[in-house]
Amino acid sequence: MSTVAELIADTLIASGVRRVYGLPGDSLNGFTDALRTREELAWIHVRHEEAAAFAASAEAGLTGELAVCAGSCGPGNLHLINGLYDAHRSRVPVLVLAAQIPSAEIGSNYFQETRPRELFGGCSVYAEDVSHPDQMPRLLRIAMREAISKRGVAVLVVPGDIGMAKIDAEPERITYAGADVVPVAEEITAAAKALNAGSKVTILAGAGCRNAHDELIELAGVLQAPVVHTIRSKEYVAYDNPYDVGLTGLLGFSSGYRAMEHCDTLLMLGTDFPYQQFFPENATVVQVDLRGSQLGRRTKVHVGLVGGVRETIRELLPQLRRDRPSKHLDSMTKHYARTRKDLDELAKPSRRENAVHPQYLTRLLDEAADDDAVFIPDVGSPVVWAARYLTMNGHRRLLGSFSHGSMANALPQSIGVQTADPRRQVIALAGDGGLTMLMGELVTLIQMRLPVKVVVFNNSSLNFVELEMKAAGIVTFATDLHNPDFAKVGDALGIKGWHVDRSKDLPKAVKGFLAHNGPAILDVVTERQELSIPPAVSAEQAKGFALFAVRTVLSGRGTELIDLAKTNMRQIF
Repeated sequence: MSTVAELIADTLIASGVRRVYGLPGDSLNGFTDALRTREELAWIHVRHEEAAAFAASAEAGLTGELAVCAGSCGPGNLHLINGLYDAHRSRVPVLVLAAQIPSAEIGSNYFQETRPRELFGGCSVYAEDVSHPDQMPRLLRIAMREAISKRGVAVLVVPGDIGMAKIDAEPERITYAGADVVPVAEEITAAAKALNAGSKVTILAGAGCRNAHDELIELAGVLQAPVVHTIRSKEYVAYDNPYDVGLTGLLGFSSGYRAMEHCDTLLMLGTDFPYQQFFPENATVVQVDLRGSQLGRRTKVHVGLVGGVRETIRELLPQLRRDRPSKHLDSMTKHYARTRKDLDELAKPSRRENAVHPQYLTRLLDEAADDDAVFIPDVGSPVVWAARYLTMNGHRRLLGSFSHGSMANALPQSIGVQTADPRRQVIALAGDGGLTMLMGELVTLIQMRLPVKVVVFNNSSLNFVELEMKAAGIVTFATDLHNPDFAKVGDALGIKGWHVDRSKDLPKAVKGFLAHNGPAILDVVTERQELSIPPAVSAEQAKGFALFAVRTVLSGRGTELIDLAKTNMRQIF
């Protein structure tokens, strides 16, 4: 006989799970006590449940395997929801143990009573209440397989008294091998016919290309097609790729946008790229995705194939003609070379005593980081600089809240990655707003002895929000941040800190920061007025910038326009 909580712990251990992220609480006592006596399953004690969910999301994203987090009843597991939305939308397998109030009190408006099953319904592939101990073996088995097979979040809501109840059951080893999915022959033939008819084919490669790099490169060569990648697919697609023309979308640059704008045939491979305005208007579209529900979600699709990217490419290649002109590819790769040169010109030291350009900071980190480093940028401007200046090589990883788009993801996600792989270099590219939102997790780095390297892009503002305001013609408001010296904050916590406010001091600081044996903070004062303009500025955005200029002058803040012009003059000339 064992308790329900012990059965959960032993099943997780038998299935290869090695850690659980969370905060303890009385409704979780049965489970945390089970972990106390089982060294094979570590309790990763964070300071906020949101961080626990983000950490689990990142571990699952790094390993592709099931990760687990837990929250006590009411407010405890309610805090998990933002990180769980990130895991769900990133399509990574996470099991959630959401403790509940005593089962006899459910429905009485008891202290801390909530409805977890309803609350988590929008961010899970499975959510179920455990109302009797005898349900647990089967529901645990179902939940784990749902999370793994559907690549999403599965939630079990377990009242504290049921967790401590006795049960006569043996732990199980839950596995899921997966399967290759190949489109039906008729779809392959239709797709090949559409691609053979195109004279200017462009490939939009998404995260579904994770295990298909070699096949993708061969396909691009046969089609003579430039390859545009998304931010989630950058780590899988951009390296060793002579057909790469960069990103499109709000984080991208002009060459990626141009390659899609000028094509007559677009091949979408494993992507759910959300921005309709960046798709070509009159192209024939062929889309490949494991999920049939994704086909045609973002743009009209002429041929849709349900299948894995690697398997589909292998079936397509024999049916594709090989005598294609290279004019479209040559034009787009030349445009990319010019765009890349222009971007690199911006990654230079600042003049005189000006604040550091964030492009320069990111370039130095890219050059000094390990060949298998994991980079985790915060949502906002750090994602822009990561998208444009980090070099992938097939060994490095790039993780983030790229689908959910939550602030404050970098630090807690780095906890999950570093815990899963303690010997790997993990670099959190934190915005000052994102870091301060969950800054208590710096203490977790010390408590759990995690050597995460935290870079702070310190521009004393919600920088990307300001850019959005300017593009909309709105005078920036409520975006100022009064920041501490983050290096001193780190020193006070026992984390080695560096503070840099001049470009000339940055190379030495980056080198020492990355070489430090333990957690470290590099606080860099970066240029607040740096513009990260999208690849295609719409008429409305141009109008918005003009309105912003007029309104800023009228509001008596004309010096802000002067600073903006001075900072970005090098992008014009």
